[in-house]
Amino acid sequence: MSATALAPSQLRLTIDPAGLGFASTAELQDLPLPWIGQERAEAAARFGLGMEQPDYNLFVLGEVGSGRTSLLQQAMRQAAAQRPVPPDLCYLHDFDAPERPRALRLPAGQGRVLRQGMEQVTHTLQAEIPKRLDGADFRVESERIEKAYQEAEAQAFATLDAFAETLHFRLTRDGGHMVFTLLGDTGQPLTESEAHALPRERRAEIDAAEQRLRAEIARFLDTTRPLERQRDEALEQLRRQMAKPLLDHALQEVRNRLRKQIKDTVKMGQWLEQVQREVLENLQLFVPAESGEDERKDLLDELLARCHVNLAVDNDGQTAAPVLIEDNPQPRSLFGSIEYQADADMALADFSGIRAGSLLKAHGGFLMLHLRDLVGNEGLWERLRRFLRCSRLQIEEGGAAHGATAAVALQPEAVDVQVKLVLIGSVEEYYALQEADPEVARRFRVKVDFAEAFTATPQTRQTTAVFVAHTGKKRGLPDFSAAAVARMLEQTHREADDQKRQSALFAQTEALAIESAALCRARGGARVEADDIDAALQARALRHSYPEQRLHETITDGERLLALSGQHVGQINALTQIDLGDYRFGFPVRITARAYAGHEGLLNIEREVEMSGPIHDKGVLILHSYLMALFGHIAPLALNASIVFEQEYSGVEGDSASCAELYALLSSLSGLPLAQGIAVTGALNQHGEVLPVGGINEKIEGWFRACEAAGLDGTQGALIPARNRHHLMLERRVAEAVAQGRFHIWTAAHVSDGIALLTGQAPGMQAGMATGEEGSVLGRAEQQLRAFRRACQAAGRTRMRAPGRLRGTPRGTDDDTP
Repeated sequence: MSATALAPSQLRLTIDPAGLGFASTAELQDLPLPWIGQERAEAAARFGLGMEQPDYNLFVLGEVGSGRTSLLQQAMRQAAAQRPVPPDLCYLHDFDAPERPRALRLPAGQGRVLRQGMEQVTHTLQAEIPKRLDGADFRVESERIEKAYQEAEAQAFATLDAFAETLHFRLTRDGGHMVFTLLGDTGQPLTESEAHALPRERRAEIDAAEQRLRAEIARFLDTTRPLERQRDEALEQLRRQMAKPLLDHALQEVRNRLRKQIKDTVKMGQWLEQVQREVLENLQLFVPAESGEDERKDLLDELLARCHVNLAVDNDGQTAAPVLIEDNPQPRSLFGSIEYQADADMALADFSGIRAGSLLKAHGGFLMLHLRDLVGNEGLWERLRRFLRCSRLQIEEGGAAHGATAAVALQPEAVDVQVKLVLIGSVEEYYALQEADPEVARRFRVKVDFAEAFTATPQTRQTTAVFVAHTGKKRGLPDFSAAAVARMLEQTHREADDQKRQSALFAQTEALAIESAALCRARGGARVEADDIDAALQARALRHSYPEQRLHETITDGERLLALSGQHVGQINALTQIDLGDYRFGFPVRITARAYAGHEGLLNIEREVEMSGPIHDKGVLILHSYLMALFGHIAPLALNASIVFEQEYSGVEGDSASCAELYALLSSLSGLPLAQGIAVTGALNQHGEVLPVGGINEKIEGWFRACEAAGLDGTQGALIPARNRHHLMLERRVAEAVAQGRFHIWTAAHVSDGIALLTGQAPGMQAGMATGEEGSVLGRAEQQLRAFRRACQAAGRTRMRAPGRLRGTPRGTDDDTP
């Protein structure tokens, strides 16, 4: 079998615009946009989003630009529309345990009603309670209570005063203190000197009288203190009687406005009872004071602030379950936070500083995260794992995080959270995470795998055209003609490197639509045409192709030794691909081989200097194995051979040059020159079959550019694996050159096909084994190997006959003497 020359029609897929069924994308803008070529991923996503059981979170695998994020957002919104609106979440001050704010869930919209109702309650109390405590009824009753107390207290004091007089003391009050003064016989107060002048017996009597008076004063105080308490209690009870109906009515209004049945009715009722208790116990704060007015106002403001509601999650006005996309997950934004306020050297916080994170806001719905954002934040993934384990969230954050010591560390009540996570990542990230954390598979039971390419059908081409139409409508672009869409479809096949499959990376298609539309407008066109698509592709290549241009200049300038025509022994041009991440291109590289007599076998120079990767080393080892199989009847081989990539200094990886290496080595052994105008790519297996390689289009085009720059002479071309034929999506000018006979592309299924093309001689093998046919490539190589054998045997005998050799040294034997 010989190498097969491909016809121009086989070099690329051409799509007929007439077969698309529309004249322009204006006809397609109102059609629905399905998941193009992602039926498997769509089915998995629908299943996972519809599953309401825990642990059925979604892990979405796919490359950037595959539509994984936008399509999942679309599916999440559709699934959310089928779910009820989740409840609101409020945090309330717990008057019995201020460091543990209560969490309260209310039906959607009721959280706002409760917050507004409590704000109205505080405004009402602040305005009305002082009026009621300053009203005529209150004053009359409070005066009555005060008068009754004063009368009782005055009567008791009168009795005490009379007793003091019997003991010759005058009793007066000074700022709430009892002051008694000793009286003389004339009824006038004695001075200190007069008191000291009294006889000792009289002073002793006065001291005894003073002790009796002090005891009576103590009994007086014991009598009046209960009277004070009774007065204070009566006044307090009076205040309560005046304020309680107002407070009851205000709180009942709040209850009445919350008409919907709620799960936490008991909890809310208990909190309202706490509010009522605290207000009634601090009614004095509502009344202006003669002193300490500023302090009273501060305490009143603090009391009323604690009666407010912190509406952490407000779902009022929503019509479906929430769909959140967290693009910058941090502990605060994901799990919630507590805002602290610095006061001197202390950090102060209360329930009003609690802020809900994305997990709380997404309760009852969906939350999308990107894996790379999580694993890049130390501790964030571990905390998320713990949440997934229990589905219960407690906001945790200490004041120390804000640079001050917290007076009280808040511990808000933990709440159950039902949220379905959609985690976006690449295939590599998915399996690396599973290996590092086996629990991932248990928590993310739905794998949504986005394909990089899919089989092209009339339906996929139609839906791709709809995608272009939607892109134009969304971006405000001109309409695209059918010819332009056909050209874009061809480009999707080029991106997939396959005539049968389209690329699923629609971000590239969208970018091409935007860029071609810009060129269309620049020329004043009303509709994007195929020429605009080609111009956009050329402009994109020009923006990225400087490294490629510089390498090709090294060939033109003679810096890189590369023969583009003629024939040479042991020398061949191989095709390589250089991937810069944002741009790929092919480039030829010369491979040379040298063979001579010896026993070292095949030497891979790149491997010896550690410039080759493991896949390339594997390819050379397979080549060596195949070579041994070809010439196994001349075992052991007396061969030294070396293979090298000339002028290659950045390293070699991949096995796509193993066929070229074999051809160079066979040329060196047989002495037959190889055509230098034919560049070769293809991998080799142990049976001599040529395996497909990647980057086939870039490799051929890179060789074509090198030959075109030097001038095509009609003998040049590329030899590629036959199994790569359907991967061809070459540039039009390459296909035109082939049609004109100025360039050629051949395919080979077996290495024997290629060696015959390159040397013009029979390969000399059948069924993958050497036949020894005289004049054939393998026949000549076999003769050379036998010559090497004889040379090695002769050298061995010479060494054994050399003077000074130790006796008894065993001599080499060879049963396979030619």
